[in-house]
Amino acid sequence: MATPVNPPEEERHDPYAVLRIPEFRLYISARFCITLAMQIQAVVVGWQIYDLTKDPLALGLIGLVEAIPSITVALYAGHVADIVPRKRIIMTVLSVLLFCSLALLFYTLDVGQVLHQFGTTPIYSVIFLSGLARGFMGPATFSFMPQLLPDRKFYANAITWSSSTWQAASVAGPAIGGLVYAFGGVTAAFSVDAALVLLALVLYGFIAGRPLPLSDGPKLNIKESLQTGLKFVFGNQIILSALALDMFAVLFGGAVALLPIFASDILKIGPQGLGALRSAPAIGSVTMAVFMAYRPITFNAGKKMLWAVAGFGACIIGFGLSQLFWLSFALLLMSGVLDSVSVIIRSTLIHTLTPEHMKGRVSSVNNIFVGSSNEIGSFESGLAAKLLGVVPSVVFGGSMTILIVAFTAWKADKLRKLSL
Repeated sequence: MATPVNPPEEERHDPYAVLRIPEFRLYISARFCITLAMQIQAVVVGWQIYDLTKDPLALGLIGLVEAIPSITVALYAGHVADIVPRKRIIMTVLSVLLFCSLALLFYTLDVGQVLHQFGTTPIYSVIFLSGLARGFMGPATFSFMPQLLPDRKFYANAITWSSSTWQAASVAGPAIGGLVYAFGGVTAAFSVDAALVLLALVLYGFIAGRPLPLSDGPKLNIKESLQTGLKFVFGNQIILSALALDMFAVLFGGAVALLPIFASDILKIGPQGLGALRSAPAIGSVTMAVFMAYRPITFNAGKKMLWAVAGFGACIIGFGLSQLFWLSFALLLMSGVLDSVSVIIRSTLIHTLTPEHMKGRVSSVNNIFVGSSNEIGSFESGLAAKLLGVVPSVVFGGSMTILIVAFTAWKADKLRKLSL
């Protein structure tokens, strides 16, 4: 019997491959800092707005004021990311976000007391400006990351680590923001926020700029450029079906907006339990992302994505029916695991199938799909809960997610047969 031969070194999977690239380490470190800062800012602004107004509607307006400008500029931001060096955009956006953080900090100081005559308007104005900046940030960072990698074979590994970094910051940010606010006050919390944005700016500063990828086609005006990006997405069955699948899964399957009701009235676990429920999906996502760094999905990736989204819908149905805290926590954690599979596969195929010179525009369409589904999904959850009741609305949402997976699997044969 022949002795098994180990595969050549270059063929072995290295889970830490992209972490050995210095500039990629700077990139995910900066991504961690800015995500942490934005999460801290969201928590503190929420507390500050409610403290000033005692109005729950004022809290809902925070997300709306940030989402509207971000979605409005998304397509144009994608166009800009394809005609302006991406690092230049990122540095400009981070400078604007630093100004926003400093403005929020200024509003907490004695010198800012004169602004109190305007109520919460200055805070909403800063959040609106922040939303505009973040609308440009998404396409720029999405299209800049591949330029830091020596080869396309690193895409999946890079996306996995980038996703796990984002999820880790999403878990840590609200906790850190709450603790700093509780023990140091609002001024200390916004100081930490501003310091993290400044650190992200410095880290990006150490990354060398990259020239724009060359395009073989003719130079396009803004209208033609946007049309080209939209035609590419809507003409590619794999990308379009993956984006639509994610959008509708979040639109119908998101139970996060209703978690306070479950914690208070159904599971009766109080604010401490609510915090645990909110963290469960992110914990599951981080865990799965790290696992996928070691065991990436390549074969039958399309089918596995479809099964992951279907499983996500099943977890949401189970969560809606559960009356036990530990079971609810486990189902939300598993929903995060399955969502991570879907997100990483979707991001990998978009990076792989999109030409370098179009990644800004394609990313902007992706941001519209994902961003709008989060905001509209929260509204849908609240409306369905009002019309159907809390538990039936969650079960309905999970069931719709599974039906959408079945429809996508039937119509999108290319996605069903996809391997990365």
